[in-house]
Amino acid sequence: MFGESAFGNLAAVFFMSMVPVVELRGAIPFGIAAGLPAWEVYCAAVLGNLVPVPFIFLLLRHVFALLRRVPWLGEKVDWLERRAHLKGRTVRKYRLLGLVLLVAVPLPGTGAWTGALVADVLDIRARTALPAIAIGVLVAGALVIAASCGVAELFF
Repeated sequence: MFGESAFGNLAAVFFMSMVPVVELRGAIPFGIAAGLPAWEVYCAAVLGNLVPVPFIFLLLRHVFALLRRVPWLGEKVDWLERRAHLKGRTVRKYRLLGLVLLVAVPLPGTGAWTGALVADVLDIRARTALPAIAIGVLVAGALVIAASCGVAELFF
């Protein structure tokens, strides 16, 4: 429907899932609309959504430091960090369960990118945060698949 081949559409799902804001919440409906099997869409979207997370942990502080050198970008970085601290209230209160929920709830302003940003800003160690983010992505993917193609279609 959208691409020239099923492989092309599956690759599009994978790469769309890497993009902030879109993530798997936009990629899964795209894959389902393209006629791909739900389990393939789920796997491609989850894997694609998880790819940027380790890089966010490794590079975020360095990128923020570079961006702060540009006056008008420094303000944007400060705004992003303030936003991450606000979203981090739930994470601070419920610890890792809060991080899982922040990533798992398929709403705007949540997801793997936000979860990794919040975990980094709150100085949660990567080896602790990565599994929580991965669980959140798995749950979010299941919720979006269920909403995109209906629960009955997943089992029959």
